[in-house]
Amino acid sequence: MNYFSTNNFDHKVGLKEAVIKGLASDQGLYMPETIPSLSAEFFARLSTLSFREIGYEIIGALFSEDLTPGQIRELVDHTLEFDAPLVPIQEEIYSLELFHGPTLAFKDFGARFCSKLMSMLQDRGELKVLVATSGDTGSAVANGFYGVDGVEVIILYPSGKVSDLQERQFTTLGGNIRALEVDGVFDDCQQMVKKAFLDPDLNRSMTLTSANSINIARWIPQCLYYFYAWSRLPRSDKKVVFAVPSGNFGNLAAGILAERMGLPISCFVAATNINKVVPDYLNGAPFAAKPSLQTISNSMDVGNPSNFYRLLALFGNEESLLRDKVRGYFYTNEQTRQAMRAVKRETDYIMDPHGAVAYLGLKDFMHKAPGLFQGVFLETAHPGKFRNVVEETLELELALPERLQAFLQREKKSEKMANDYEAFKNYLLKS
Repeated sequence: MNYFSTNNFDHKVGLKEAVIKGLASDQGLYMPETIPSLSAEFFARLSTLSFREIGYEIIGALFSEDLTPGQIRELVDHTLEFDAPLVPIQEEIYSLELFHGPTLAFKDFGARFCSKLMSMLQDRGELKVLVATSGDTGSAVANGFYGVDGVEVIILYPSGKVSDLQERQFTTLGGNIRALEVDGVFDDCQQMVKKAFLDPDLNRSMTLTSANSINIARWIPQCLYYFYAWSRLPRSDKKVVFAVPSGNFGNLAAGILAERMGLPISCFVAATNINKVVPDYLNGAPFAAKPSLQTISNSMDVGNPSNFYRLLALFGNEESLLRDKVRGYFYTNEQTRQAMRAVKRETDYIMDPHGAVAYLGLKDFMHKAPGLFQGVFLETAHPGKFRNVVEETLELELALPERLQAFLQREKKSEKMANDYEAFKNYLLKS
């Protein structure tokens, strides 16, 4: 299959170039030229399939022109080594727990798929993987690529704007993982990475790629857990809505990809914190990037989400279709804390601040159409990754999983970096 740039449908490349380059030369994001439609027979038996069996069929439909059946099976087995349970919370409301992987965040799925696919496609030379992170991407990519031969990972993150546990998950590994602590915000880190991909001096000297959700190898596999969650819902005549905590909007775009393949999802809720450029757009305003603002749900502190253009591309750049399928909501820190307290008090379930934002969006959406929907909100990270916020909000002591405790005992290894592209370029040329 070919992949086109969101900036130019006529700019098309094969799978290897789309994955290894990550970003098109015109700064567009790559998209599959065709989205396969799955059969009614597949959906009829979906609830009888395991997570991996679902993965074999979905990844097979998307990649069978470029990968062998054995490679597809190997990719899926490596990606889906852990579960994504659907947990009932309240009547017709379910939490999809995506934090049972090695770094306890949803990005483990995409990072493991991406690292394995890159190792299959790269046949010579060393890759430099550049990653901008506002939190969980850095930890997932670092752990997904740690120790992979022929790959060096360089992670840029905003100083003082990720949680301590998130930071330690990618700054304590060493080896082929380097961390740069940038004096700026996430959008500054993302802009530096994008400029590096387009820099002719750097591209003559090295092979650069990305493991952010701008890369199709990070983005596409995230559609798998939407199929899995839908298959585990109780059978009902009610419509299905998914609420997605959104920052760079790759996760939401992956859900829409699943819907475009035929998964019967009636509506999506794009739930954000006060970095609300997309909810504003969905509610009728022009899309206008803004400087990001710091919140307690820091992984969503994004003011210029790259995957917005994927959202449009999935609907053929028809804005009315996008606005019809996706509803936008945003919430303050205090509203987020109130939701965390209410759910803990009423159900004893502990949400992280990102899941709480999605829960709020789902509740507000379902309130407008009572009795019509089954709702799923994505719980994208273990509450322990935001221990300080959760403990302060809920006034309790949170027991950390052993995997998180281990990171706290390790020594941080990062380098300070000015918010200056030339400084970053020189660092890459000397490394």
